[in-house]
Amino acid sequence: MPLIAWNDTLSVGVPEYDEQHKVLVGLINELHEAMSKGRGREVTGQVLTKLASYTDRHFADEERRMQAANYPDFAAHRAKHQDLMRQVRERKASFDAGKGVLTAELLGFLSTWLSTHIKGEDKKYAPFLK
Repeated sequence: MPLIAWNDTLSVGVPEYDEQHKVLVGLINELHEAMSKGRGREVTGQVLTKLASYTDRHFADEERRMQAANYPDFAAHRAKHQDLMRQVRERKASFDAGKGVLTAELLGFLSTWLSTHIKGEDKKYAPFLK
């Protein structure tokens, strides 16, 4: 059973971003599934790498569209993106350095951040991008 089940509450109503958000949800669910099978440590680095790479591209795409649409909360939204990427990179660097990463804590952080960000921040830009 997935940690995050995609449903309409996560939809921002912009089809390309809904699809991109589904990929991010899938990566979090991939880590959750590995953890439930006792393989969390094995896949954490790989999932963090994929997550950082995909999120960078997704955020850049969102930010380009927000700027083009003159989205009034662009600066604050971008700052939230940058903060998440900083935290993901810090966790990845810690993992790569052999320091313990609590996959349960990481999973909780990622799932909470993603669902809160989509339901709160991303839904605000949807009317400007439609």
